[in-house]
Amino acid sequence: MEYFIIRNLTYKAKAFVTIMTEGRFKTILEAYPPKRENLVSVLQDIQEEEGFISPEAVSETAEYFSISEADAYSVASFYAQFKFKKPGRHTIKVCKGTACHVRGSGSLLAALEERLGIKEGETTPDGLVSLERVACLGACALAPAMVVDDKVHARVTLAEIEKILKSLK
Repeated sequence: MEYFIIRNLTYKAKAFVTIMTEGRFKTILEAYPPKRENLVSVLQDIQEEEGFISPEAVSETAEYFSISEADAYSVASFYAQFKFKKPGRHTIKVCKGTACHVRGSGSLLAALEERLGIKEGETTPDGLVSLERVACLGACALAPAMVVDDKVHARVTLAEIEKILKSLK
């Protein structure tokens, strides 16, 4: 990381530089030059750190890149990878690809929604679990498959769901 000594700036300019580099995401922002081409990379790093893109992150990022918050949000919302709601401590991703669908992933998703009391894309009120549907996990030979946090569960049955959920407590 490079450090620069800033001299001969007016008080107002010094205050602006300080504000730009003292927010919650200072370390992430300073890892990139404030050029628009770095915006997506910064947002990815923020989401990696925080788990989602908060309004505060959008605001600080917009200020750092000298763009409007609406501009920063429009870039982030264009990509499906960015989340704007805080995820649960655990994330369950149910595959809905062709092989998994044919082998019953729809029933698994419905059972999880019923058991957790949420729909796909939501998080339980206690913040424990987020439930997601994904197009394909690339584990077709293991269908139906789902991923809990970073662990792949293969050939999942309705009976196994309860065991999986109990392990998350």
